[in-house]
Amino acid sequence: LFFLYSDQLLSITPNTQEQVDVLKNVSTQYETALWQPVSSQYIKEETVVHLFVPANSSETVKNLLQKHAITHEVLLANANELIEMQTRNDSTDPRSSSTFYERYHSLEDIYYWINRTTQDNPGTVKAILLGSSYEKRPIYALKVLKNRSYSKDSWCIGVDLNRNFDANWCTEGASSDPCTEIYCGAFPESEPESQAVANFLRSHKDTIQLYLTIHSYSQMLLFPYSYTYDQAENHNDLLEMAQEAAQQIRRHYRNTYKYGAGAQTIYLAPGGSDDWAYNLGIKYSFTFELQDQGRYGFLLPPSHISKACNEALLAVKIIALKVIEKTQAPSPDTRQTFSFV
Repeated sequence: LFFLYSDQLLSITPNTQEQVDVLKNVSTQYETALWQPVSSQYIKEETVVHLFVPANSSETVKNLLQKHAITHEVLLANANELIEMQTRNDSTDPRSSSTFYERYHSLEDIYYWINRTTQDNPGTVKAILLGSSYEKRPIYALKVLKNRSYSKDSWCIGVDLNRNFDANWCTEGASSDPCTEIYCGAFPESEPESQAVANFLRSHKDTIQLYLTIHSYSQMLLFPYSYTYDQAENHNDLLEMAQEAAQQIRRHYRNTYKYGAGAQTIYLAPGGSDDWAYNLGIKYSFTFELQDQGRYGFLLPPSHISKACNEALLAVKIIALKVIEKTQAPSPDTRQTFSFV
């Protein structure tokens, strides 16, 4: 008998400390990818773990789980199909199809879209070049979480850019080990991507009222602080905004988003751009974690893109309007400037 295995996404909930230790070992010593939580150090009893298991590791991993009586659920039985759906693009012109916003696109397509949009709307749209990535690709006000730079002291690739900003950099919740998913980099703003964003914010801090960084996945609306359990100075304002946005998403799209300060809502995560921007003086700073809660994880099907975008747009509108209310100058002739990165 021959068994054909495919890449799969497993949902696992350890019930004992022994099972926690087994899962930590599996996620770090075997060819797997931990999707949730972000690092094995956050695996604990009665906490859901999402583990991506490539086909060549499937039999070994499942045998280990069975040996230690660790039950699991297969969320995605054939992840390869979803990966192919994400990379498939039959259009030669990125904007020629009515389903443009319901498909995933290559970076070249996205650059083309940026150029066409600015050309077609010169009076209302302006692309600002922030800098270049490690691979010398231009950054147009985009937020990148993991780059592809090499560490001089390791074969491992990449820095977690959302732990590379100078906000309690590389303390509890980050790692100095280049082979972890939460590697903070050699020093704050060591990476060209985070440096480009930080330089842009520093040079425009007097006019930027609202900062948003958008990630996936887990359906959350988070705000400072993530590097400490202490509350931000305007915690109640931030909580009010996030709560209203989550309630409206629930009302219009029947989808639930958790909300709150980052460290209190999930875990400590120092070096984030939202905390750094807040400390810079941008007092309305948020992190959006888009769909879903783990059913598809990082392989959200194209058919879900439209709803995910609509939910995010609704939250942006609600929060932006509230920021305008909070920051509006007494004089009716004074105009507020808002920049979104």
